[in-house]
Amino acid sequence: MVKLVEFDEKVTLAQQMEEDIGPVILLNKFNVNPEEVDQFLKVFAATTEIMKQQPGYISAQLHRGIAGSCTFVNYAVWESSEHFKRAVSSPNFQSSLADLPPSTVMSRHLFRKVAVPGICAE
Repeated sequence: MVKLVEFDEKVTLAQQMEEDIGPVILLNKFNVNPEEVDQFLKVFAATTEIMKQQPGYISAQLHRGIAGSCTFVNYAVWESSEHFKRAVSSPNFQSSLADLPPSTVMSRHLFRKVAVPGICAE
């Protein structure tokens, strides 16, 4: 069974999903055992196909740590936190989580862009 760990010890994902803002960026960090990477990638692909069908989905990109790392980070863009909340509450998505490898540790958090003058545009 997937172990869920909050990204931020002071603000939970549930609290974030109650604030209706957009667009939002989902960062989803996964750790899996090396022998379960192939299973993880198959389930990630199937789960992302489910999410692509949900209203408000914009894009996703999976990244893997280098040098043999089994840490993955998914960067997904949603029109709003409300769209994301509805998508993760869907029965199809919820049931797909059961297919993740047993060693999976997952941390999810919503973000928005921050403007830093001369460095980052909003």
